[in-house]
Amino acid sequence: MKELSSVSSPVIPDRNLQGALPHHVAVIMDGNGRWAMQQGLPRTAGHKKGVDAVREIVKHCRHHGIGYLTLFAFSNENWSRPQQEIRVLTDLLCASIDTEARLLIDNDIKLSVIGDLTRFTESLQASIESTCRQTRNNRSMTLTIALNYGGQWDIYNACQAIAKKVECGELGAAEITHRVIQSHLCTHDLPDPDLLIRTGGEIRISNFLLWQLAYTELFFTDTYWPDFDIGRFEIALNDYAERQRRFGNIGRQIKETA
Repeated sequence: MKELSSVSSPVIPDRNLQGALPHHVAVIMDGNGRWAMQQGLPRTAGHKKGVDAVREIVKHCRHHGIGYLTLFAFSNENWSRPQQEIRVLTDLLCASIDTEARLLIDNDIKLSVIGDLTRFTESLQASIESTCRQTRNNRSMTLTIALNYGGQWDIYNACQAIAKKVECGELGAAEITHRVIQSHLCTHDLPDPDLLIRTGGEIRISNFLLWQLAYTELFFTDTYWPDFDIGRFEIALNDYAERQRRFGNIGRQIKETA
């Protein structure tokens, strides 16, 4: 399958990004296990190799001045995987967050983690809390890791929080707007992604940032995540730069307001 890309489609942007770099890139890092099996290695070796790819993409985004990078590292459906793989994944996450803290600090990168962390070990939760605290004042870039996250989970949590405010009389039903819902999502302090990249050959968004991806440009590649190097990332960025983001308008309208 060749590299595929398609345009998704809501909120009218406050700038025209045609021909520019995306401000926010989101990535579904898929194919670690299949990469390892292709190499004759256990699936867990693919996850370890995938950490190297994360490090390079983070540094490259920082180099380009891309302000936000959001990575889907562990979905709330991943708990159904073999227990040994889950243990390796969580241990790897804990070790990586600790060891990469210096990279984030030295490069003025803020770490943010979204999702329900209560199912993870106390040591992993402590590592996350420590690194987020150490980097909270960094401003050059925000790296967001989605752990035990699901787009549907995010939306229904927001709905429950809003419903409680209505019950308490803090909010009227007529006051529930797009912005109110958005302000109750995990990503309330992030702009919506401009570009979503999915590696590994699958052509779906797999319950990732369902609300936030409404107008995001989509880029799919057969390349497994451990092999998704800087050159392949540049291909995705160049593909994005050639697109015309219309947000419900027609091409002539975009050109007239450019």
